[in-house]
Amino acid sequence: MNEPNHYAVLGLPPQATQADIGRAYRALLRLHHPDTRSDGGASQGERSDAALQAVFRAYAVLGDPARRTDYDREVDLLSRRARASRPAVRRIAWPVQPPIVAGPVHWSP
Repeated sequence: MNEPNHYAVLGLPPQATQADIGRAYRALLRLHHPDTRSDGGASQGERSDAALQAVFRAYAVLGDPARRTDYDREVDLLSRRARASRPAVRRIAWPVQPPIVAGPVHWSP
């Protein structure tokens, strides 16, 4: 899966509701649409066009409940595989008692 995280594109957590997804989509659409954005030059327009395409792709997946379920399942599977492929971290077992036991200190003047 070479796609960006669709939730991050829309600026939402994975627990977002369908209504939240729709609101975020419409807000980003207004922000990046060529008719409503400020003219910042050719490079700014190209970046905004690329962002708009990413928003379209994210909403196409997350806006449909069936495709969103498939996407969530695939992301979960990939994250589990990534965690399983990491080398295990060796934990240090500390003894139950501290290594040094000091009693009360008596000072004499």
